[in-house]
Amino acid sequence: MSAESYLASPRGVRSWLLTTDHKRIAILYLVSVTLFFFLGSAFAVAIRLELLTPAGDAVQADTYGRLFTMHGVVMIFFFLIPAIPTVLGNFLVPMMIGARDLAFPRLNLLSWYVYVLGASISLWAIVHGGVDTGWTFYTPFSTTYSNGAVVTTGIGVFITGFSSILTGLNFIVTIHRMRAPGLGWYRLPLFIWAHYATSLMMVLGTPVIAMTLLLVVAERALGLGIFDPARGGDPILFQHLFWFYSHPAVYIMVLPAMGVISELVTAFAKKNIFGYRFVAWASIAIAVLGFFVWGHHMFVSGQSAYAGMVFSALSFLVAVPSAIKVFNWTATLYRGSVSFRTPMLYAFGFIGLFTIGGLTGLFLSALGLDVHVHDTYFVVAHFHYIMVGGTIMAFLGGLHYWWPKISGSSYPEGWARFSALVIFVGFNLTFFPQFLLGYLGMPRRYHAYPPELQVLNVMSSAGASILGVGYLIPMVYLFWSMRYGARVAANPWGASGLEWTTPSPPPTCNFETTPVVTQDPYTYSSEEAQVVG
Repeated sequence: MSAESYLASPRGVRSWLLTTDHKRIAILYLVSVTLFFFLGSAFAVAIRLELLTPAGDAVQADTYGRLFTMHGVVMIFFFLIPAIPTVLGNFLVPMMIGARDLAFPRLNLLSWYVYVLGASISLWAIVHGGVDTGWTFYTPFSTTYSNGAVVTTGIGVFITGFSSILTGLNFIVTIHRMRAPGLGWYRLPLFIWAHYATSLMMVLGTPVIAMTLLLVVAERALGLGIFDPARGGDPILFQHLFWFYSHPAVYIMVLPAMGVISELVTAFAKKNIFGYRFVAWASIAIAVLGFFVWGHHMFVSGQSAYAGMVFSALSFLVAVPSAIKVFNWTATLYRGSVSFRTPMLYAFGFIGLFTIGGLTGLFLSALGLDVHVHDTYFVVAHFHYIMVGGTIMAFLGGLHYWWPKISGSSYPEGWARFSALVIFVGFNLTFFPQFLLGYLGMPRRYHAYPPELQVLNVMSSAGASILGVGYLIPMVYLFWSMRYGARVAANPWGASGLEWTTPSPPPTCNFETTPVVTQDPYTYSSEEAQVVG
């Protein structure tokens, strides 16, 4: 079996459902998160159709509330948070460190089953009426006044949280205990540093949101007075607990994306990464500082001015490690032999869109300006520039970069470049007008708006249709490539890294013999082999 690829292993359904091969589990996750991505996108389509006209004439207000809530819940909890760690991370972490599998293979499979169980419960709630609280589940609306399936949705998200915890624990132990001989911390790929930092946040932060949602379920089902002021509770306590996790969750979504971009930039610039240790420790700094900025979501909630000033300063501080990464990627590209292949186009898109998202985040961290744009479409645009322009661009870039390794086949480069361009244009046409809408005062989560804002909303809806086409094209040609694509060599990009020393697709055990690492990562300036043995 060691000489066979994971794709050539037994192919029955039972063999896939009981597999402990980290690569097959990554494929299972890829199928799962892709399905939820298109489900969440369907809700987004309905939202943009409603906002084509100023009057709320397509759906009623309560239906619109369910649409944007289900869009947020599905996209955040069932796609954005798990996408890169469970797909690319699961597939690559063991190979990048010279291991044959993750530390706990059965736990890895269990994490997928837990994910499917939690997502299925929430999907059942969607089918049976949905939920209308917004993905933030703010109290006391979620505990008392909402008519949606809050309990069922909350239980589904609660269960899914255990999948993140199991994945993070598995990565931490694997990176600590299973590195190949000679692979010290400063020889690790930056992809591994990013996933290590993300795993720490998963393990430390996810229990907080899990217990918070469990308290919401308990108050709603049992009538306890935890968050409802009418029963002696404190709704602001919910916001503190929720955002203590949910702002680090932004970095759980984007830190793995940064790890992907570090790999793409150095591979397609054919240069060693500029300031390797600064980029590596910036990941750790983001993970640490991310737990200290939750209060900037609460500038208008009644917290003291002094607390607001502290959280504002910390929010500006957490931008520094991200800025270090962007600066170092740019410096790496400088005078590099840059190849404009599809993965690199996505990397360029990420850097540009993430920079806009990061800079507009500073607007929201400023006390005075945040009061003006709080809960408007400015926040929606900022969030999507980070999550869609950042995480999804990186996910697609990484998927295209490692697809020859995953499938053993190449995809049509022309179509891939075209889809990357369509996605970039469609994204900016969709979300840039929303900055203007927010600055003009259009609140988010409203299904009707003043007629003078219709032009910008029509532009945004038109961009969403282009963006949707851009997302559909890769799904078609990537599946096509598995059957008709040309077979590829072990290292079609001429890239550095242990994963490129294995056949495409890799053997079940990854390596015939344990590799011995003798050089630093990203040795593009040297013709010596990185690995012997």
